[in-house]
Amino acid sequence: MKIAPFGSWKSPITSELIVSKTIGLAGVAGKGNNIYWLESRPTEKGRNVLVKLSSNGNVEDVTPQPFNIRTRVHEYGGGAYLITDDTVYFSNYQDGRVYQQQIGKAPKAMTPESAMRYADFVLDQPRNRLICVAEDHTKTDSEPVNSIVAISLPASHGVSALATGEITTLVTGNDFYTSPRISPDGTQLAFISWDHPNMPWDSSYLRLGNIAEDGSIEDIEIVAGGEAESICEPKWSPDGRLHFSSDRSDWWNIYRRNANGSIECLHQMSAEFAYPHWVFGLSTYTFINAELIFGAYSENGSWHLGTINTVTKQFSKIESDYTNISSVNTSSDGQALFIAGSPNQPTAVVKLNLETKAPQILKTAGTLDIDPGYLSMPEAIAFPTANNLTAYAWYYPPQNKDYAAPEGELPPIFVKSHGGPTAAASVNLSLRIQYWTSRGFGYLDVNYGGSIGYGRKYRQRLENNWGIVDIDDCVNAAQYLVDRGLADGERLVISGSSAGGYTTLAALTFRDTFKAGASYYGISDLEILATDTHKFESRYLDRLVGKYPEDKEVYQARSPIYYTEQLSCPVIFFQGLEDQVVPPNQAEMMVEAIKRKGIPVAYITFADEGHGFRQAANIKQAIDSEFYFYSRVFGFEPADDLSAIEIIGFEA
Repeated sequence: MKIAPFGSWKSPITSELIVSKTIGLAGVAGKGNNIYWLESRPTEKGRNVLVKLSSNGNVEDVTPQPFNIRTRVHEYGGGAYLITDDTVYFSNYQDGRVYQQQIGKAPKAMTPESAMRYADFVLDQPRNRLICVAEDHTKTDSEPVNSIVAISLPASHGVSALATGEITTLVTGNDFYTSPRISPDGTQLAFISWDHPNMPWDSSYLRLGNIAEDGSIEDIEIVAGGEAESICEPKWSPDGRLHFSSDRSDWWNIYRRNANGSIECLHQMSAEFAYPHWVFGLSTYTFINAELIFGAYSENGSWHLGTINTVTKQFSKIESDYTNISSVNTSSDGQALFIAGSPNQPTAVVKLNLETKAPQILKTAGTLDIDPGYLSMPEAIAFPTANNLTAYAWYYPPQNKDYAAPEGELPPIFVKSHGGPTAAASVNLSLRIQYWTSRGFGYLDVNYGGSIGYGRKYRQRLENNWGIVDIDDCVNAAQYLVDRGLADGERLVISGSSAGGYTTLAALTFRDTFKAGASYYGISDLEILATDTHKFESRYLDRLVGKYPEDKEVYQARSPIYYTEQLSCPVIFFQGLEDQVVPPNQAEMMVEAIKRKGIPVAYITFADEGHGFRQAANIKQAIDSEFYFYSRVFGFEPADDLSAIEIIGFEA
């Protein structure tokens, strides 16, 4: 074993490996004898491709180049395709149009060219139409209008239809909609709605309407929800009962509506059977049959599997090694489908035999041919934080079987502040995390107050306290490692993207704990975010910070851009120039202010990226540039052959 300083260890987990050997997986669905899923491919400029696994084991692409199954409704998208017996309907990212494609044939546009966007499709078979969420961007002088619409399909099997692609508005009036779901008998439509200034995880409503003879929705009633209740994932059981997740007990548990209109919880526990509606098409539970629900739930920051008997309400945990689970569905043979990963297994499309509990891997996000000796396993930590509270994080220690540090040297720590901020650190094999730990960094993934997975009250810690609680928790998490003798207090870095980028910049500005940092399309001016962002998040800060402009002073007090004189350590910025969520001027103002102070700063832009980087070359450059930046700041020599970047104001 070689002795070398932390940070200078040579690792087989390279940026090239990360972008060339890994893909994104999402949206698994079973239809007939086939199983489908989406693959996001960095080597194809982030294109999302529908893939089919046939019963004979053959795997093939369904959607041809250049089609990209992705929608920009709410900017974050999701729910971009629907598969029927022999046809797929999808939103194409480049033009926002809905396409119909018979399997094996070329896609055909259904909707006209326009500024409309569509997501969350469901087939209304009796009326030969799609029902989905629409977002109308045709008026540029006001915010987009969201609604639930019907898109007519071509006449088939003797069923008459309106002209192909004709769009009819079914439900409108609320600011936002998600999850339109048709009852098994085709007579009712359930959906979720909410209004400004709420986000769906703050306050939302489950509504139910009857489908009239002419296809319109009438007699709409509120089934559940309220100003202090969040509803997720409405689904109909095969026997026609409406189910959903609600956090009315502090935790997102599964409820159902009985024939008499009463609501009952199927199984109450301190765990989350849902994920907040950042994107469309989320699924954490499914019906194997009318009497059995299979689902995933988050407990203590990690995901697990289980079943609920809808008759006896008996809950049964299914033992598995998976710690990050999503896209739960059912195959045609009555088995469970989902996407899952663990700290030592790549994310994969999984089919689970519910009798034997044996998982079958259908597709992995990457080939793991890495010696386990290079992989760091996470430790769940609970640490004391401000106001005599406890917060949570996942700690990955430095790990490389070929190296040890000189005696007495403590490792630098990479603190990750996740985005959202209403989100969480996921616990699965991340080669991006292992990139750092295998080079000699410790990695601390913080679930600060406001994160999901710990109940509604934990989420609410961030209300009126964004820029305070999240910073406290990131600082105290790092200090916890320092106090335990696991970290070098002079080499603590913090990095985050989007909302996590704001926490990063605020922590670097308002505290002196961290010695360097990286902001990926992060927010530096909360006022600009409140006045210059997309509709979905345009009132997000009302709860996190305060009303604007009434609370303008609070916005300014928490915006790093106004206090650059307090920032005294190096920062690197990464920014997509097509970002509509956090416009580039956020980063540019901060960079200019830091340059004027003479503090080392680097600014890396990508002309063809938006909010989040999808292209392989750009992802690779960002990873290596951040590592190069820290190597110069902390004075260690990387084992990698890295391209130099310009660091303004840096003197070696």
